Amino acid sequence: MTTSTISRDTSVRAPLFIQIAAWAIPVLLLSGFAMIALLPVLVALIGSFTDQRARYLRWWTTAVAALYSIPLVILNVRPDPAGSLTKDMHPVFLVLIVVSAAALLARLYIGRRK
Repeated sequence: MTTSTISRDTSVRAPLFIQIAAWAIPVLLLSGFAMIALLPVLVALIGSFTDQRARYLRWWTTAVAALYSIPLVILNVRPDPAGSLTKDMHPVFLVLIVVSAAALLARLYIGRRK
C-alpha cells in the first residue's frame, strides 16, 4: 500500500470526541442548557482544526461557532442581561444553531465521500 492510497482512504471518520460534541450541541440547546453548550462547540471547533481526520468539518464547525457566538456576545454586551443564555437567546438563533448543528452532523456521517 502506498502513501497516496492511505491518505485517500475515505472510511476514516472524525474522532469520537468530535462526534460526541456534535451531538451534544443540539441536545444541550434544546434541553435549556445553552451556556453549557459552549463546551461542545469549542471542542468541535478546536478538534476540527487540530485533528487531520476532521479537517473536512472545519467550515461546518466554524458556522456553528459563529452562530452560537452571536447570542453569547449579545448577552455579554447588554446592560441588563437575563439570568441565563437560554432565557436571553431569541428563538430564531436557537433554530439557526440547531439547524447548523444538524448540518454538521449530516456532514459528519454522510459527507466524507469525494
